[in-house]
Amino acid sequence: MLSYTVSTKYCWFNEGNAIVKIFFLNDVPFTFDDLNEGYLYDRDIVEQADKGPVYSTEDIYRGSNYLIQEMCHPCFDPVEILNPENLPEDIQSFYNGEEDLLG
Repeated sequence: MLSYTVSTKYCWFNEGNAIVKIFFLNDVPFTFDDLNEGYLYDRDIVEQADKGPVYSTEDIYRGSNYLIQEMCHPCFDPVEILNPENLPEDIQSFYNGEEDLLG
């Protein structure tokens, strides 16, 4: 079984109207989290977002769809994640063995 790595980045989103935290599986974006209000006052977040591309809903959809087709989307498929602590909080318990989301 292949092992995958999850990374996160703060990126401008929706034509540069907001910054979100995007989750990547081996550099393929698959989901994002909105940030709490006031994030624009955090210089580190804004600087990180300024260094990268602007992502759209379509970019996330394409990445997520690709992972689903390859049967390696961490939200839907049982894949080996080297660093599950970087996953979105809603699915970390599954990868930590605390919950069986697949039934």
